[in-house]
Amino acid sequence: MANRTSSSRRPIKKGGMLIPALCNIIGTLLLIAVIATSIPLAIPTLLGYEIYNVTSGSMEPELPVGSVIYVEHVKPESIKEGEIIAFYSGGSVITHRAVENYLFEGKISTKGDANPRVDFNDVPYADVIGVVKYHFPYLGNYLMIYSHQLTKVYLIVLAFCGVMFNVLAGRMRAHSEEKFRVQVEQWERRQAARSRAEMEQIRKQSR
Repeated sequence: MANRTSSSRRPIKKGGMLIPALCNIIGTLLLIAVIATSIPLAIPTLLGYEIYNVTSGSMEPELPVGSVIYVEHVKPESIKEGEIIAFYSGGSVITHRAVENYLFEGKISTKGDANPRVDFNDVPYADVIGVVKYHFPYLGNYLMIYSHQLTKVYLIVLAFCGVMFNVLAGRMRAHSEEKFRVQVEQWERRQAARSRAEMEQIRKQSR
């Protein structure tokens, strides 16, 4: 009895998917990291908020140093007493609490929560940026890093690497699939040729 040779067996898809899977995982993780770290800056900006980092303690404990604030643009006339507002002052952005809104004069008196007295100068409507809608402690320093141009370049490079890893994984899978398809076609041709040879031999023997 003849033993069945390995060449007569249909090719079986073996391994070779580990490296593409790893490339896919690495690429996906890189893209997720870039997206996750960009959300605190990108989404609020798209929604129309101005983002600032608190660098002084004049509004502590409400706004600790290092906090990030999201400022919504509003009409100065609509600002109410007690709301925290952001405004320009001497080339800087200040965040203090509105004490009184002088509608006829077009200005607002302000005070830092940690300051003993009301600010000496009132804020003209023209210098008002808006009202602080959200604030998160300690996140400001993190966002400061991501606002630098060099950091943005790093994020772009990481995103590009993530895309390339996924493209590489796709091409490696496609190559493996193509290699297996060729093996199957070659096996099928060999089987067809063997079947024809066997049929021919049977016909010769039957004569």
